[in-house]
Amino acid sequence: MIVTGAQRGIGYDIAGAFAAEGANVVLADVNADGVKAAAETLAKETGARTLALAADVTKYPDCERLIEETIKAFEKLDVLVNNAGITRDNLVLRMKEEDFQAVMDVNLKGSFLMAKAAARSMLRARSGRIVNIASVVGQSGNAGQSNYSASKAGLIGLTKSLAREFASRQVLVNAVAPGYIRTAMTDGLKEEAKANLLEMIPLERLGSGADVAKAVLFLAGEDSSYITGQVLAVNGGIYM
Repeated sequence: MIVTGAQRGIGYDIAGAFAAEGANVVLADVNADGVKAAAETLAKETGARTLALAADVTKYPDCERLIEETIKAFEKLDVLVNNAGITRDNLVLRMKEEDFQAVMDVNLKGSFLMAKAAARSMLRARSGRIVNIASVVGQSGNAGQSNYSASKAGLIGLTKSLAREFASRQVLVNAVAPGYIRTAMTDGLKEEAKANLLEMIPLERLGSGADVAKAVLFLAGEDSSYITGQVLAVNGGIYM
């Protein structure tokens, strides 16, 4: 299986969850040194077979190479998790065109290119799972994140379209939409800002990378064999 954007954060947690289950895991990231270290750490901690591959998901030849090297190393590709993403937040009147485009290229185009590259192998095998990591702001919108919100809303539309295209070959495509997840960025917030954020969340806590990883594991497993084209929200109830 492949996880993009796996050097750190949610992507690393997803890769770790699969490794802990004994899966062969390919960690892909644009940061070659970072993803190599991440893969080595997971292998030591879990005993799983891991492979680090540097790639830019906005470039189709890189995406094709990811699939080819994964199949060469592990004989098949059964799960693809499109997690690679960036932010370039700003109000619309201050947002540069290149910042809008950069976010769309990585978050949406990158997922499209990875799914396209993986599709041939999965459709031929008549088996496979693609899980796209969307976001609550792709469902609700958010001021100052028009580019990020648009990319994640587009990813939800892409998920549903791919699900319809691939269903006849038993390739399932779903999305996970995380809410506010505990990260280095949220840990650095002032206490007042944290309190205000928690007031908006019915479960009164931030999510964790493990919360997201468990949802991805479910969608990649046999218990979800009759689920495709869906968005699984992992957001503590902040958007219903």
